[in-house]
Amino acid sequence: MTTATTPADRASPRRGKHWPSGRRSPTRRRSWAIWASVGVLVVAISVVWILATQLRPSYDPFGWLDWGQQVLVGNFNTVGAPSWKPLTFLFTMPYALAGRNAQLWLWIITATAAALAGCVFAGRIAYHLTGPTPGRPWARWAAAIFAAAGLLGMTGYSQLIMVANSDPMIVTLCLVAVDGTIHGRRRLAFVALFLAGLGRPELWPFILLYAIWGWIKDPRMRWLAVLGVIAIPATWFIVSGLTSQSWLHAGDLALGSQRVIHGSKILGVFDRLRRLFAVPVQLTILFALGLTIVRREREWLWVAGAALLWLIIETAFALHGWSAVIRYLVEPGALLLVLAGAAIGRVLAWVPPVPRFLRLAPVIPIIALLVGLLPGAKFRLVTIRYEIRVDKKAAVELNRLEKVIKAEGGAAKIKSCGQPATLLGYQSELAWAIGMNVGSVSFRPGKSIASGGSVVEFKPHNDGWEIRVFHPPRGAVASCMALRRDTAFGGPNPGTAGNRRVSGG
Repeated sequence: MTTATTPADRASPRRGKHWPSGRRSPTRRRSWAIWASVGVLVVAISVVWILATQLRPSYDPFGWLDWGQQVLVGNFNTVGAPSWKPLTFLFTMPYALAGRNAQLWLWIITATAAALAGCVFAGRIAYHLTGPTPGRPWARWAAAIFAAAGLLGMTGYSQLIMVANSDPMIVTLCLVAVDGTIHGRRRLAFVALFLAGLGRPELWPFILLYAIWGWIKDPRMRWLAVLGVIAIPATWFIVSGLTSQSWLHAGDLALGSQRVIHGSKILGVFDRLRRLFAVPVQLTILFALGLTIVRREREWLWVAGAALLWLIIETAFALHGWSAVIRYLVEPGALLLVLAGAAIGRVLAWVPPVPRFLRLAPVIPIIALLVGLLPGAKFRLVTIRYEIRVDKKAAVELNRLEKVIKAEGGAAKIKSCGQPATLLGYQSELAWAIGMNVGSVSFRPGKSIASGGSVVEFKPHNDGWEIRVFHPPRGAVASCMALRRDTAFGGPNPGTAGNRRVSGG
């Protein structure tokens, strides 16, 4: 699992007697080969998973895809939801150069592969934190498997992956930062932390602290630290100020959310964190934190401290009026799972001073933990199967939407007959499909129609669409009224996909 090397191994081969300048040692070549193989495997699994599930984005990812398209036509603004996030724009803008459908697939593959890569790093860190396990090498692997599986088992985490959200990607970047720090790769760790900070503002204090620490500990990363600290406000606030009505537009959108914590904000944040895990995992995390305090090992304390700092920052955000929804807590949740996995590894590696036939006694509580997780695992599988059905419905809806737009003469024809309008959950999808900014598509069809303006309503119905034109422009009444159309209805899975289409912060 780990590719940690000794200080001698990490030294540049140019300084050694045996490796000519420009050539890597066998150890480094083997490490690169392993990581390349892991990367290819993760991408391959992601593609297979996407094809099998017909994964499609939800509200926010369609908005990010729309940003990329709008930049190409010089009509980019961030007035409507979702709120501005530089991280996703780094992908969706260049992906847009490949065309609309290619952009969609590239983002889905990127988001899924990044999410699954988090399991690799969670397992790798837990493996490392477990430490030496003489005579029981399987203990470290058990720690790694628990951390990796626990990441996918967090409440709502599989749903975030299934809708191509960016939060699992940010979790992976945070884990890469932890792994890089543990293995002495500070510049890699800082770059990962910086990229994560382009997706969540909770990372900004971490970036500043890491930049200060790196400036002191490693003069080689000083220029990187300065660039990172400058680039964070530049990418978040300047872009927002130029493309919306306010430099703080992203934060303004997050205020007033209906998902804010009612009652004690402090207890509310910790309660939402608790709900990420099944009760047996909660108990394991508490045991791991206790072990961290008792043993006071530096790396364990750093991981636990990072999780605590995130919770403090999220609590401050909640007190300010932001929502602090459960998906904003998956990052500290991942760190706690890593500690829990390492604690399990330590327990399994412990050989008590008892007769030989009793030395496997530490395995008993681990077996009890696994038995306690079975009901929750069954529920997670049921949830995943439901999400797959929802995704297949969403794929049918999207295909029918694209076909009907093409059949009606394309986006230009539709826009010439009035403002496109649909229900809120479908606003970003329709904007991306037609080629408009999200804020230019009405999410209140009834109000738009009542105002007397020209409106082309796209009403989702039974996995299809009903298209109606209201108050067509003078001189184009006949041609615009011909847009009235119903797509095919029904699909392979009856039900509604409405609950996957929620706007994030």
